[in-house]
Amino acid sequence: MDPAVAIRRGVPRSAEEQVAELYWEAFGRKLGAALGPPEHGRAFIARHLHHDRAGVALTPGGDRVVGVAGYQLDGRGLTGGGVRDVLSSYGLLRGLPRLAALALLERAPEPGELVMDGIAVHPAHRGTGIGSLLLTEIAAIAAEHGCSRIRLDVIDANPRARALYERHGFTAVRTEQTPYLTRLMGFGAVTTMHRAIPGTGKEQQR
Repeated sequence: MDPAVAIRRGVPRSAEEQVAELYWEAFGRKLGAALGPPEHGRAFIARHLHHDRAGVALTPGGDRVVGVAGYQLDGRGLTGGGVRDVLSSYGLLRGLPRLAALALLERAPEPGELVMDGIAVHPAHRGTGIGSLLLTEIAAIAAEHGCSRIRLDVIDANPRARALYERHGFTAVRTEQTPYLTRLMGFGAVTTMHRAIPGTGKEQQR
């Protein structure tokens, strides 16, 4: 584990562009069809963040975000922006197909469920345990909100992320083949994984 980072809840004000850069570096291939080109996509994410829907890893002094884990809960996720925002940013003709691409990525939580949007760690800090620290923090958030489980989707092009999730108690429940997204977003299958949250009194209900 990296002793030099601190895990905090919420995106610090003025760190929006740092988080957007991390997210784009990690998920840009998937998000490109909806929010690209990169400079536009990063700017859109930075403008529409929900600051309270993430755990972050900060360098000493809190001056740099080097890891982020976003999540959806109670109808809001880390990355925001609705139909009007997309059309305002990209125009009607370019915005409509982008809305269709975003709809393919939509993963609304079920009652009692926290949905993770994924973990992004700065390349220079990978392999230091930041991903594990962030997952632990997300599990604590889910428990505090009385959630019975965490749900996430992992693509077939990211086996390293799946291995991390499995080490933290996530199990695969289904895999959907998506060959139509291979050229568009860079992956051909999506696996949904669950992790039960003990101590809520609900984990046996689902």
